[in-house]
Amino acid sequence: MNTKELLKKVRKIEIKTRRLSDHIFGGEYHSTFKGRGMTFSEVRQYQFGDDVRNIDWNVTARTNLPHVKVFEEERELTMLLMVDISGSELFGTDQQFKNEIITEISATLAFSATQNNDKIGLILFSDQIELYIPPKKGRSHVLRIIRELIELKPKSKGTNVAEALKFMRNVMKKKAIVFVLSDFIADDYKQTLKIAAGKHDITGIRVYDKSEEAIPNLGMVQMQDGESGELMMVNTGSKKVRQNYGNFYNEKVAYYKDSFAKSGAGSIDCRVDESYVKKLLGYFKRR
Repeated sequence: MNTKELLKKVRKIEIKTRRLSDHIFGGEYHSTFKGRGMTFSEVRQYQFGDDVRNIDWNVTARTNLPHVKVFEEERELTMLLMVDISGSELFGTDQQFKNEIITEISATLAFSATQNNDKIGLILFSDQIELYIPPKKGRSHVLRIIRELIELKPKSKGTNVAEALKFMRNVMKKKAIVFVLSDFIADDYKQTLKIAAGKHDITGIRVYDKSEEAIPNLGMVQMQDGESGELMMVNTGSKKVRQNYGNFYNEKVAYYKDSFAKSGAGSIDCRVDESYVKKLLGYFKRR
């Protein structure tokens, strides 16, 4: 992809996702994710209904008029997007690949955070850390994140969610809002997730294609593993083959749901052909 095409694609994603964050998600994001506490803002004259516990007695005595201290939420937060860019994300049978939906969701969340003057960071991972962008503020920073999501080609096609979570814990010393975007066709991350969720506000967003849920009966078909690259002939006409695949897929989904639930982290399921807007809004409202 040349520079002109890349910039055009980035701009297209910005227009779509920024409109969503400005008109839909900004307020929901703000009310869902709270700041670190209340900080002193100013002193003003007492008004009917003010909490008497906030009276500033020094100013009141000096002016002979009751004054109260005003506090506001210490708003600045840090959002970290952890995005799986392994080989299995380059899959889709409908209008878009999983990685394209993941990019749109990431951009929407990033612009929502920017609207609230929060910092945004990015970790791109496969079975290794492919890229880390430290958290910063601003539109130009978000556009860089979108460019990397579109353009970066991973060195590896495997997936290791646990290693990505360990890396996140090492680089994020203060509490952060963390979104992990993946198809979660992985395992052995439950304990690492539990430790990370003890400090950070973590949400898993599972993006999947409906064709991954079951193999259709198409007879003998050549298939390629998206992560290992291995080619194999698969007899999709075999009921046992379809059943084994279904069991494998369902086990991964159950492991994902159980891991996030037991760690106290949030989780969202987004199918490629469904509206991620409704899924995100529903999640924010439930929280």
